[in-house]
Amino acid sequence: MREYRIKRGHDADVGVLVSEYFGVKGDIYKGINFEVDGIGKIDMRCEKSALFIDIEPPKKVSGDYSVIKKWNEFLLEATGKTTKERKKDFGKR
Repeated sequence: MREYRIKRGHDADVGVLVSEYFGVKGDIYKGINFEVDGIGKIDMRCEKSALFIDIEPPKKVSGDYSVIKKWNEFLLEATGKTTKERKKDFGKR
């Protein structure tokens, strides 16, 4: 499970973002499970200052790379951090 820290002062409604990007509704604070083609099974939970995401990759790999761009755009809006900033956070631990 990965922890994505949310940028201080960034106030995005992660539940609405999940609905917009992936068409899934549920209580993000209790945790939601869904599947996305090209990414796999996703278990996501949000707390005050972090987003916890566990991904089980698909058995069959898709050649559609646009899903990666969509995933990174979702994480940017949800956490307020770019890919470079998120990578830097992982390096600190």
